[in-house]
Amino acid sequence: MAAAALSLCALGAASNEPANSTPQQVFDGMRQSFQAVKAKGVHARYQWELSGPNGGEWWIDVNDGTFKMGRGKIDNPSVTFITSDKDWVAMSNGTLKGSWAFLTGRLKVHGPQSTAKKLDEIFP
Repeated sequence: MAAAALSLCALGAASNEPANSTPQQVFDGMRQSFQAVKAKGVHARYQWELSGPNGGEWWIDVNDGTFKMGRGKIDNPSVTFITSDKDWVAMSNGTLKGSWAFLTGRLKVHGPQSTAKKLDEIFP
């Protein structure tokens, strides 16, 4: 799990969102960075559970080179990330390292680390 958290700091850094962005802006930025070639053969469902005033639930369903994204819950997620809205945005813009958030309990990751790490390749 720690290795998965390590990759999260790179995940959002590529979205280039400003420090004051909201989780929705981070997810919108991820849409732009999708790499279909890296998603070929990948079948994974990602869930985010974010607390805080701008929190909520988001999901991404990667299916063999394509993806769908939305708000709410997805059935049977492969990986679930649990953190605060502010910490997710901070990890996404590189001001909070995913490894530090994980080690200090500010980020919880449920699911296979290999699947969590794949997210970083699909949305660089």
